[in-house]
Amino acid sequence: MSVARIRKNDTVVAIAGEYAGQTGKVLRVLRGDGQAIVEGLNVVRKAVRRTPENPQGGFNSREAPIDLSNLMPYDPDKKQGARINRVREGDRAVRRSKCSGKVLE
Repeated sequence: MSVARIRKNDTVVAIAGEYAGQTGKVLRVLRGDGQAIVEGLNVVRKAVRRTPENPQGGFNSREAPIDLSNLMPYDPDKKQGARINRVREGDRAVRRSKCSGKVLE
């Protein structure tokens, strides 16, 4: 099992770009592209064509992917982004915050 820096359901903080300083929950990680979709960050509006199911058409808002290099795991104890240290505890590899020492699940 590989230990990744950012995983699905993690709380992350954006460290660069338009949403720098804002936090959100990771909905999906796109490993091949090196990007993640984060709830409430990088929201874009997409045009929707008229269909029989949606006769009005219009615009829908949805989250667009953000590069993983612009995200940092959030440490709730320190209330800031945290660097991650990968350590082995017994037969498991875990992610530990370098600033607080807390294990991130």
